[in-house]
Amino acid sequence: MNSFGRIFRVNVFGESHGECVGVNIDGVPAGLPLKQEDFLPDLERRKAGAKGTTPRKEDDLPFLKSGVFKEHTTGAPITILFENNNTRSTDYDKLREFPRPGHADFVASHKYGGFEDFRGGGHFSGRLTLNLVAAGVIAKKILGDNIQVKATIKEIGGLPDPEKGLEAAIAAKDSVGGIVECVVEGLPMGLGEPFFDSVESNIAHAVFAIPAIKGIEFGAGFAAAKMKGVEHNDAIIDPSGKTATNNAGGVVGGITNNNPLVFRVAVKPTSSTPKDQQTLNITTGEVGTFSVKGRHDLCIALRVPVVLEAVTAMVLADYMLLDQQRPRIWK
Repeated sequence: MNSFGRIFRVNVFGESHGECVGVNIDGVPAGLPLKQEDFLPDLERRKAGAKGTTPRKEDDLPFLKSGVFKEHTTGAPITILFENNNTRSTDYDKLREFPRPGHADFVASHKYGGFEDFRGGGHFSGRLTLNLVAAGVIAKKILGDNIQVKATIKEIGGLPDPEKGLEAAIAAKDSVGGIVECVVEGLPMGLGEPFFDSVESNIAHAVFAIPAIKGIEFGAGFAAAKMKGVEHNDAIIDPSGKTATNNAGGVVGGITNNNPLVFRVAVKPTSSTPKDQQTLNITTGEVGTFSVKGRHDLCIALRVPVVLEAVTAMVLADYMLLDQQRPRIWK
């Protein structure tokens, strides 16, 4: 549904062209310093306006409505709202007739019987990643300064030079995807559980909440399928668990091993491409040609890094809070 987490629990709400989008976060410890200005650097990184992103510009100011008093968390659920002001809903009227290939338009209409808010993609819009970034700011505070979460673009359109990949897409007048890598430094050993609550399982779960993510790999990832065991195994070189290589990506048996957590995600091309496409006209029942008008990202991957950091921090903050509740065996 719309909630994630066990102790650090995040619930997102809103639609792209509705009055607002927002997030409610439960489980935040009391006494954490928090004010509006704390959110602005990460929210700025997510904003549109740069080359290859949508021309739609919003203030994206977070309004803290509950759970914060005298610039500190109270221990009660935190509610944050973001207003939607710069909307052009008429751009989406035609999409009721021509649902976009690769987007949720058609399946959402089927699932909700046509009652869904389709404007700007509604509840399926990347606009709701604002909520994730806001939750990520708080999660990073819980992790503290010793744990650093950093995501970077590795490829755009298959090219390791993101600028060249973007220029190629602009020249082709089409959308393009990319690869984003996330590295977490400073994680303690022992976070995570075997099987269903493994670090990889929960990170993957959270990552696929980001619209347009189509794949994930940890450490050596799919390249591991072509390696021999002696190549892939990471030799332990000291009592802290540090390893000579990091093909495991910092996780063994679903549990962090005191090496950097490393994973990459594949971001698909934006489905709203200006190119002519074939799709079903749900009014006539015939397949027809149409092109998407309006304001859209040429490359969603450009805005993914800060969102990827946010969902990663959410998962890790939840693990840290769970670990604090674990009974200790004293020797």
